[in-house]
Amino acid sequence: MRTLTEAEARVIAAMLASSTQGERDRLRRLRVPRSTYHAARRRAYAEGWLRDRYVPTPTPFGWQRIRFALARPYADRFGELLDAWSQDPGCVVLWGSSQAVVGVFFHRDVRSAVASERESVSRGQTAWGVTVIADPRVESIPVYFDFEGAWGHLSGAAGTLSYPHGLGAWIEENPDADHTELAPADPRKAWAAAELLHRPFTSRDGGGAPHLVGPLGLAWSQQRLLATGWVTHRVLLDPARVPPFAGRTPDQVVWITGRVRPGTAPERLFDRLTRECRVFPFLYVVGDGLVLLGALGQAPGTTPEPSHDPGEAPRGVMSALKDSLESIELVQEGVGQMEYRVDHRYDRLMSRRPT
Repeated sequence: MRTLTEAEARVIAAMLASSTQGERDRLRRLRVPRSTYHAARRRAYAEGWLRDRYVPTPTPFGWQRIRFALARPYADRFGELLDAWSQDPGCVVLWGSSQAVVGVFFHRDVRSAVASERESVSRGQTAWGVTVIADPRVESIPVYFDFEGAWGHLSGAAGTLSYPHGLGAWIEENPDADHTELAPADPRKAWAAAELLHRPFTSRDGGGAPHLVGPLGLAWSQQRLLATGWVTHRVLLDPARVPPFAGRTPDQVVWITGRVRPGTAPERLFDRLTRECRVFPFLYVVGDGLVLLGALGQAPGTTPEPSHDPGEAPRGVMSALKDSLESIELVQEGVGQMEYRVDHRYDRLMSRRPT
């Protein structure tokens, strides 16, 4: 089996940071030859280890709630569940396996989020499920599919550059504005945003190289959206495709839900997980007293992850969870068992203007 070189692992870590630093600054930080960097970067995208997406900040575009659903499907209705959830026009992420199905849905208001949740439950396709409806106007989604922390820990990187990336909590330029429309009133912003959300897919359909989907060379109106935070450029990891590094591979995904204990701040759990347990969730969502998190791990018997502090053993994860949560549910699945039915398709949210 092919394994990653140290240079490839370092380039992946740098790309996952999704920072605004330029290529020159990234090369200086990596300390690898320019030719090595570009070769590793092209390979990471060509092999599907990495992929680019442009993620809209919900509030300025009128999405008032983000619904996160985790469910265990009945074995004979797994396909039906994926089909049903994928037909929701607000569905942007849908990962599924026989053990668990996870969906992310953008909604314009609380009513539509609740109605959509009730409809999905009424179909009788799941044996168990939890829904967290998050308000993106506050910091309720502090980590949103950010794999930099997990990859940095697994590869032995010394710290992270920008982890965690969240979703929402956008500071409005005009607090009195009524953001009830699906797209901004300014047609130039609507056009620029739609073009960005479609860029990863129009570039691919047009034969463009996947490693060139990033923000280099964008039109000024699109660069402005990125600079002001209306849209965010993200680099995502596909743990099912990335080869092992030094005998370690993120071949397991763990979904955890629980209810926040009274008097406990949800952010304390995140701090304990990252600082004391050395676990770096790629997803962390809080809503209505519930927490949903997703993390990568390794199957038993694989090479242990490196320790940056060999004199101190990490705290047990379940101990940290019990301090902050009750009614804890945990689902674990091999990444190779998951089907990516809807893979961060934010282009479904906004139509492109006809040319």
